[in-house]
Amino acid sequence: MSTRLAKGGRLLDRGRRLEFTFNGKRMQGHAGDTLASALLANGQTLVGRSFKYHRPRGIVASGAEEPNALVGLGQGARFEPNQRATTTELFDGLTAISQNHWPSLENDIGAVNTWFARFLPAGFYYKMFIHPRPLWKHVYEPFIRQSAGLGRAANPGDPDRYEHFYYFCDVLVVGGGVAGLQAALAAAEAGSKVMLIEQTAHWGGRAPVDYGDGGEVDGQPVADWVDATVARLRDMPNVTLRNRCMGAGVYDHGYALGYEQVADHAPGSDAPRHRLWRIRAGQIVTATGAIERPLSFAGNDIPGVMLASAVRDYAVDYGVSIGDRTVVVTNNDDAYRTAITLRKLGLEIPAILDARQQGGGALAEEARALGIRIENGKGIAKVKGGRHVTGVAICAQAGEGAALEEIACDAVAMSGGWSPVVHLWSHCGGKLIWDEAQAHFRPDPDNPPRGAQGEAFVIAAGVANGAGDLASVLADAHEAGQAAAKAMGAKPKGKAPQGSEAPEAPMQPVWLMPQGASYGHRMKAWLDYQNDVKVSDVQLAAREGYESVEHAKRYTTLGMATDQGKLSNINGLAILSDALGQAIPQTGTTTFRPPYTPISLSSIAGEATKGNFQPIRKTPMQGRHEANGADFEPVGQWRRPYCFPRGEAGRHEAVNREITQTRESLGLLDASTLGKLIVKGPDAGRFMDMLYTNMMSTLKPGRCRYGLMCNENGFLMDDGVVARLDEDTFLAHTTTGGAESVHGHMEEWLQTEWWDWKVYTANVTEQYAQVGVAGPNSRKVIEKLTDDDIGAEALTFMGWKEITVAGIPARVFRISFAGELSFELSVPASHGRALWDKLMEAGAEYGVMPYGTEAMHVMRAEKGFIMIGDETDGTVIPQDLNMQWAISKKKEDYIGKRAQERSHMADPDRWKLVGLETLDGSVLPDGAYATADGHNANGQRNVQGRVTSTYHSPTLGRGIAMGLVLHGPDRMGEVLEFPKVDGGIVKAKIVDQVFYDKDGEKQNG
Repeated sequence: MSTRLAKGGRLLDRGRRLEFTFNGKRMQGHAGDTLASALLANGQTLVGRSFKYHRPRGIVASGAEEPNALVGLGQGARFEPNQRATTTELFDGLTAISQNHWPSLENDIGAVNTWFARFLPAGFYYKMFIHPRPLWKHVYEPFIRQSAGLGRAANPGDPDRYEHFYYFCDVLVVGGGVAGLQAALAAAEAGSKVMLIEQTAHWGGRAPVDYGDGGEVDGQPVADWVDATVARLRDMPNVTLRNRCMGAGVYDHGYALGYEQVADHAPGSDAPRHRLWRIRAGQIVTATGAIERPLSFAGNDIPGVMLASAVRDYAVDYGVSIGDRTVVVTNNDDAYRTAITLRKLGLEIPAILDARQQGGGALAEEARALGIRIENGKGIAKVKGGRHVTGVAICAQAGEGAALEEIACDAVAMSGGWSPVVHLWSHCGGKLIWDEAQAHFRPDPDNPPRGAQGEAFVIAAGVANGAGDLASVLADAHEAGQAAAKAMGAKPKGKAPQGSEAPEAPMQPVWLMPQGASYGHRMKAWLDYQNDVKVSDVQLAAREGYESVEHAKRYTTLGMATDQGKLSNINGLAILSDALGQAIPQTGTTTFRPPYTPISLSSIAGEATKGNFQPIRKTPMQGRHEANGADFEPVGQWRRPYCFPRGEAGRHEAVNREITQTRESLGLLDASTLGKLIVKGPDAGRFMDMLYTNMMSTLKPGRCRYGLMCNENGFLMDDGVVARLDEDTFLAHTTTGGAESVHGHMEEWLQTEWWDWKVYTANVTEQYAQVGVAGPNSRKVIEKLTDDDIGAEALTFMGWKEITVAGIPARVFRISFAGELSFELSVPASHGRALWDKLMEAGAEYGVMPYGTEAMHVMRAEKGFIMIGDETDGTVIPQDLNMQWAISKKKEDYIGKRAQERSHMADPDRWKLVGLETLDGSVLPDGAYATADGHNANGQRNVQGRVTSTYHSPTLGRGIAMGLVLHGPDRMGEVLEFPKVDGGIVKAKIVDQVFYDKDGEKQNG
């Protein structure tokens, strides 16, 4: 059955028919339809089932506040659950399925829950699923998991693409209704750079529908003014307009998110499907309008009961009638517009039930003139019907629900007043005040969101600010736009346009219909349609002690569904306030959190998917490593050569060859991935002393010093060599994986603790390529490429100097991690590959070969050097590693010092680092535990140590290891037993952790 009207439908292109399917049934709509309007035009009023009781649910609203019409869209990899039919633009070939039912939408076995409603009150799951506990795992939990949620998860392999845009503007205006348009125009005319975003596909908001027959702006119809204003804004070079772009959230410092659905309405196009705008604005104007509230009466969830404004929208915008006979029930004048609109389209209005004894104003007179019956002081006692409305029983609003009369109808248009959309205002701390006259919360102009210096950066405008009539909306929006421009240093000009409309009589708050109704399990008035929260549920929560609105929300699940309480919250807190015997402002509101409406996870990911999920960082020498057959391993976001296999030889042989070559002659290591952090400023030395356990401020320019860095809990977090470049500048080297975290650590302390210190930090890791040149011939090969003196006296161990190598300016650091005579050459990244090539060419006579990370690890272990992440695990302190020598006794404090003085940190029974040497020369299993006598409380063998690093040493011809052992340094020569996973034990002797060149003769050169 089609309910498409012969006239109406200002947004439709009736000449373009579109085909779509709903639950496999083929239907037709027109270009310009939403899925909701097309379903209604095809007579499909039942669109889903409620979450808890599986009650039949129909469309209630026409916008983002819709709680019921959630469908699964698309097929295969493009399937998306929980999409609102009211905001989904129709396109040819669209496929949709309803949710939360079995075996079918019309015949849902879950509806049996309605018969057990008295046993399923608010919070029943907290009470019912506690005892007996043995049933939880096998009965309750599987049942709850099976019942939870709406829809089914999307299929993997999304083929569409998504992107992020970054945008900077003076003024961001959110909302493209008449208020948003005027605010944007006022700011733009002042010269500000303006961005205006609107979540729907059309400009003007509700105004063309609400004032299409009588309202004017500057003497012209509202729709004409909207078109002219949009055209003016499009022609202004300092204005950016984006529709289908929802203001998702407002955050600190003028940061906002815009969620643009670029190609949802045009699948198959080359455009990205969604775009996430990351916007920085000096001022943000929220012109987000208001949402109509439903009324609470028995049967207000039956399909065919709809917000009065939505009934009007579907008739005017889409030419769709919700019913042939529509009863209007209201507490304000706005709903009269719906009755007048429907009557002028030739539809019947059996009655307008106005809860106000005094009735309405000019709009009521117009309705009477059209012959519409108006009943003042009346309300709905009950809606008749099951899967659709068949009639209403009317009653006195001031009574207890005694039916005075029954009226046959097939639709109900309800209006409980309007609530400003204050979500974005509230996201960043804006406060609200209660407007008694309009019975809603609106922004408090004295307590807006403020920046770090106390400056206000969000301004509410129009209906979102509590303005009522058209003239007030335009004036308020004009003032907001000019104020935003002025705050950005612009000079406002011009005056607000003049709006006119029929005056309205005051509204009367109505939170329950009738006023004295008593609702229980037999008579149900609904607050949250999606979560099946009733008036009686909130009253029960109050009786059971849930007096906080936040607690009542979680106990009843009111407003916790995908509409985030857009329809239910104000009515719910009003019912809670009444039950508690207190004023609504005293009860307050729940917390508004971004996003305003759900956004796709894919848009959050943007381009960071598949190969772009974590881009691989590459050193300048990456291509040379690939050509040389490198076997790569992931290290942070880098891929470093693990080793360089040759021919049929495997990893083990390659590592041994690289170590032997480096020890005997010459090896090159690509060390470009090591973190390089600049610390600069008059207080840099003071800052470095606090970061590292040892003293850095006494380091002389031209010298290097190894340092340890701890977190505030005293545990080792990183290590590396620090070079002093000049009196005010340090270069701190970090581990490959620690560059970003250490830089963040520095900035956190500078910004939160030592904000007044004059220090600047910069992560320059990728700005420099670094090559480690190690081995007995390392000095010789560099001397072939430079005229500068790098002899033992000119460049001593732990020194650095600036030289020219192969015509390339470089810093050369005389440091060693391999334990051999070594140098590290640092050059601008653009010269990295050229330097590598020159070193390989010059080193050919010494048999030079690159070595990978595993050879580096083995050689450092042979020297007893620690590795962050191997010898440390987040619970290790320097004292555990016998590195008291790296802790300065000359300074009073460093990060972690006080934590290391706690009794547990000073416990003599903490495990200490030692070397481990297997008796049979084998390699200990990585991470193996050394057992001890006795058993713990779990019946397991006691342990007295663990292996932290273990390797085969080709230099020594046997296995070597380091480990943390109870009283380890005091037990030299003792033999420990390490059980193997596959049975048996490995015996290892405790030895000195330095296995090679203990006196450092080779590294000192």
